[in-house]
Amino acid sequence: MKKSIVLSFVLLILYSCPIDAQRRNSQYLDYIEKYKDEAVEQMQRYHIPASITLAQGLLESGAGRSELTRRSNNHFGIKCGSDWRGSKTYHDDDARGECFRVYKSARESFEDHSRFLAGKQRYASLFKLKTTDYKGWARGLKKAGYATSPTYANKLIELIELYELDRFDHGRLKGTWIANPHEPFLANGLLYVVARDGDTLGSLSDEFDISARKLRKYNDLYKGYLLKRGDIIYLQKKNRRAHKAYKTHIVQPGESMYLISQRYGIRLDRLYKMNDKTPDYNLQTGDVLRLR
Repeated sequence: MKKSIVLSFVLLILYSCPIDAQRRNSQYLDYIEKYKDEAVEQMQRYHIPASITLAQGLLESGAGRSELTRRSNNHFGIKCGSDWRGSKTYHDDDARGECFRVYKSARESFEDHSRFLAGKQRYASLFKLKTTDYKGWARGLKKAGYATSPTYANKLIELIELYELDRFDHGRLKGTWIANPHEPFLANGLLYVVARDGDTLGSLSDEFDISARKLRKYNDLYKGYLLKRGDIIYLQKKNRRAHKAYKTHIVQPGESMYLISQRYGIRLDRLYKMNDKTPDYNLQTGDVLRLR
């Protein structure tokens, strides 16, 4: 009799729990708890939904249990590619013995994942979506060729909804809150924001967790420069040359070498060098500058 009562009580508890709760994997929950702050930080810096980062990490790494993740800290299955200069390892994937990136830490893997998406032109359209549009991001990643599986987008969406990962798309780190955060934009494969009245390099440093010194360096600014409304401020190191779609630029009235370098995301010293000019060069309207 007692056994029947106990059994009935257990069954009552089980059936009163949401079905989703019964389906959740404890190892997946542990992974989410361990890396949720890192995913939110990446969202703040790169405008990639934290839910997408976590879902991709769960799916690609098997919640951190895959051999590639355990041995190489590669949480997102990113292959070497022609531009990778770091350590490498080889695994069978779509083909035998494919080259994959090796990282020193999980944090390095998360950072490289963000840079990988932000730096590839085929993902550029995703950065026009809101960080709360996880379905648009999931379908966009599949369409852009992140994975070969025809069900990749659906798997990401299922993970996000099963584990309610979209709650992190509204989050901020360590209890901080910025009432009116800047929206990052993507151009020339680089993330940037547009300065507003009252902005300083210090305030942008706090918002995006990038030192003011790095922001000055990324944007060729001198120490003590005061931001003006409308200034383009890159959150990454600028490129050595413009995107291949832009080969030359005809100088317009009021433009400077600096403004042109910011417009196309080119390091100022490289723009001078490409055009065989020095910093004392007197720019003239109608001059044609090489961008590549």
